[in-house]
Amino acid sequence: MAYETIVKETRNQVGLIKLNRPKVLNAMNRQLWKEMMDALDMLGQDDQIKALIITGEGRAFSTGADLKDSKGRSIEDYRLYLESLQEASRKILRFEKPTIAAINGYALGSGYELALACDIRIAAANALIGSPEAKVTSSVTGGAFRLIQDLVGPGKAKELLFTAENITGEEACRIGLVNKSVPLEQLMDEAFAMADKISANSAFSLKLIKKGLGMAAGETSLEALMDYEIEACLACVSTKERQTSLDEFAGRKNK
Repeated sequence: MAYETIVKETRNQVGLIKLNRPKVLNAMNRQLWKEMMDALDMLGQDDQIKALIITGEGRAFSTGADLKDSKGRSIEDYRLYLESLQEASRKILRFEKPTIAAINGYALGSGYELALACDIRIAAANALIGSPEAKVTSSVTGGAFRLIQDLVGPGKAKELLFTAENITGEEACRIGLVNKSVPLEQLMDEAFAMADKISANSAFSLKLIKKGLGMAAGETSLEALMDYEIEACLACVSTKERQTSLDEFAGRKNK
């Protein structure tokens, strides 16, 4: 597929998806979601890729849904649109490789929710992040009701959603909504440095660890989760890669 609304690149073992509608602050339309889904499929199938960075071109990560798409939309059409939006969020949440959102500017509405769906968030200190839905008589999607509370707790989540106010990347880091906040000019270097650290590790281990973390955050019982942990650990230590990893670790330790 030829992409018009995103850019897909690879650097070593790291994939990059850049939202590329800077004239409209990377507002999301059907085409962008379709192209992103295709890029996720391609990068997910690429065995050389161990981590993925998602960011935006220009002044925004994404300001959310493109309102031009919603003009004249019937309720049934809106339902179909929301279902496709949720499916896109699920695809990112279930992406088997670690994902990093590099929040370079405005991350609002479903743009903010895209960042929430990633495993790790690094934000420019002056980025503006928020959910404006209460101001425009709407509601959040992308699993945000749960994802925000998991990160900042129910009280702070209610404050953010009820007030619909934006916060800076620096404040988002202070409350735990993002992992790191750095000056904008350092953002992509920081994101790639994190991705490179991740990519130095076993792809098989990363896949199983991410799956286990997802189970732990969901409705899986502690007993079922602990049973999975045994099977995941055994699966890892049964690989040929295991002995190589141990030998390399021993070599580093003895230096």
